[in-house]
Amino acid sequence: GILQHPDGTVLKQLQPPPRGPREQEFYNKVYDSGCCDSVLLKLREYLPKYFGVWSPPAAPNETYLKLEDVTRKFKKPCIMDVKIGQKSYDPYASAEKIQQQVSKYPLMEEIGFLVLGMRVYHVCTDSYETQNQHYGRSLTKETVKDGVSKFFHNGYCLRKDAVAASIQKMEKILEWFEGQEQLNFYASSLLLVYEGSCQATTVRLGEVTLAEKRVVPRGLLGGDILEYNNNIHVINATENGKIEASVSKGLSKFYALHKKAYSKRHHHGQLSLKVENLEQGNVWKSSTCITQEHLNGNVLPQLEKVFCHMPAEPKESANVEVRMIDFAHVFPSDTRDEGYIYGLKNLITVLQNILDN
Repeated sequence: GILQHPDGTVLKQLQPPPRGPREQEFYNKVYDSGCCDSVLLKLREYLPKYFGVWSPPAAPNETYLKLEDVTRKFKKPCIMDVKIGQKSYDPYASAEKIQQQVSKYPLMEEIGFLVLGMRVYHVCTDSYETQNQHYGRSLTKETVKDGVSKFFHNGYCLRKDAVAASIQKMEKILEWFEGQEQLNFYASSLLLVYEGSCQATTVRLGEVTLAEKRVVPRGLLGGDILEYNNNIHVINATENGKIEASVSKGLSKFYALHKKAYSKRHHHGQLSLKVENLEQGNVWKSSTCITQEHLNGNVLPQLEKVFCHMPAEPKESANVEVRMIDFAHVFPSDTRDEGYIYGLKNLITVLQNILDN
């Protein structure tokens, strides 16, 4: 599992040899302060930032890689972990290991990627849907597009802006792979993260007509402000120095930050909402507050349409991160990593099909 340090970084426990030391060596090489290799310097853009290793005071023999929490800046992070490549075993794997990996997902060589897990925020229910490795392994050539598109669906609409931004970031990673012949990656993953809450872009929305004026309770005519349901996870260090947090493989616990909701009731009985780009976060401006408990009847579907509204054209500025993770099986090479390139191209094609259709 991935642990969360109180300083906002994440901690990945070093695996037993040779995997753990190999991954540490990879990070040390890429992030060496004296590195002048343009290929490795460029690679840093696609990895979580590396802050060395860390050990709990009470257990100095336990070693953790200290890494950037890629999800930290998101209010409602949606995460998908996708293993990339035609082979999930390295060149030094035993015959038993190869058979084990192939039997887990026979289509890996043909498709070139495997969904290891996802966590998707659903706007309408203010809840997360989670899928594990079994979900990814159940996908076939015929269902993989729909299986991946599930990650970009927030329960109300397809987030095409996030799909488009993900493609653009993956194409940059693909360009790096096509230009380097130093490293081959096996059983490595891409971590996709996008903002599940309403986008922090300026979107002027038309007026939403309320079928019945009486759905806005009389008691809500004041200027009070309601803070929506917030699930803020604060991880504290226990007395022995260990961090009390653990989640499924490849996924960390996420910070869910505050956002405030406002609304404005016009004298014609209409509701006008405007999403503005503000330094402190998304705010729905108004003089009247509609609390969650009153989002029912005819108001709820109307507000859902507003909150789920996305620009007609996907924008590159969508709040999305795509980072490479898991480097326990990275080896020096003198050829291009064709297996990784193959899988990444296929994943980009699937995303493009989702966007086009």
